[in-house]
Amino acid sequence: MSQHPSDPHLTPQAAPPALSLPRRDMRGAARGPSVPPVAAATGPQAQQAQQAPELAQRYELLARLGVPTVASEDFDELARDMATRAGFLYGFVNLFLEEQTFVGLHQPPADSGYVIVGRTMSRDHGWCPEVMARRKALPLHDVHASPRFSGNHVVDAVGIRSYFGAPLIHDSGTVLGTVCVIDPEKRPLSEARRLRDIVIDAGAQVMDHITRAPVR
Repeated sequence: MSQHPSDPHLTPQAAPPALSLPRRDMRGAARGPSVPPVAAATGPQAQQAQQAPELAQRYELLARLGVPTVASEDFDELARDMATRAGFLYGFVNLFLEEQTFVGLHQPPADSGYVIVGRTMSRDHGWCPEVMARRKALPLHDVHASPRFSGNHVVDAVGIRSYFGAPLIHDSGTVLGTVCVIDPEKRPLSEARRLRDIVIDAGAQVMDHITRAPVR
């Protein structure tokens, strides 16, 4: 299959300078300079070889279903609805291709003072790789509450404090990617189940859309 996330629609576009999300030690302080979209990283050859069959299977299934691997209005709307329901600044529909590819994206306006992200990110950054591996939802009401999840490039570079993600699993068993929401503010533990259910429901909506309707 010839489709891949080097499509020009998926490369970070020129945008007005943006300021970074507030970190946990910067509340009330002036926000710092923008953080550029994370560039793709090349992993060890052995790891690439292990991932190659899964990646080829993912591309084959997406092609058979007629799902484009470029930015989509439909997926952007689903990402926006999920983020709005959760009350989060950012929402993503994320296909795991050569890079994490955000075919659906909701984020603050360019002049908001928050980080403006691109449409791709390295496969080993963020928490979505963990969701892919565990094949079930990952609720992090406060990423700093667990040492395992606090030491993450996204935490350090962007200042994310809460993350909720769920996998996109086809009936064949192939995991296509994830849906997730992120925010610079932590959430009460009492809200974790409700927010987890929102992203799980959003994931089901995305899979229903993938399997039943053409994607714009």
